[in-house]
Amino acid sequence: MKALLIFVVAGSFFMQPTGSLKCYTCNTQVNNNNCKGQQNCDGIGQVCKTDVIGVVGLFNVISKECTASCDPYFSDFKVGRRNVSCCATDLCNVNGASDFKMGYVQVALALSASLACILLRSRL
Repeated sequence: MKALLIFVVAGSFFMQPTGSLKCYTCNTQVNNNNCKGQQNCDGIGQVCKTDVIGVVGLFNVISKECTASCDPYFSDFKVGRRNVSCCATDLCNVNGASDFKMGYVQVALALSASLACILLRSRL
């Protein structure tokens, strides 16, 4: 029973939401308010990517897109910085940068499994 419960919990973290991911998209904008375009990521990818390049505190250049894969990245240069962020829920890249977020289904399953483990353990 415990093995089955552990298998269900572990599998819940790898579940992908059904349907198409929707991301905000824009190309080389200096204001995040100009990045209001929305795109369904059908066949493009399963991740929303945001790339922000800041130039010496003067301005930011922002690009957002749907992509198949994304590696978060941060680098601080003498003349600016670059921050690439990734997330995987609908319209999660609304701000200039955001972190990967776990879906509500995965959180609910993890909490339920944790509670079940506590209850099962207390009965032993």
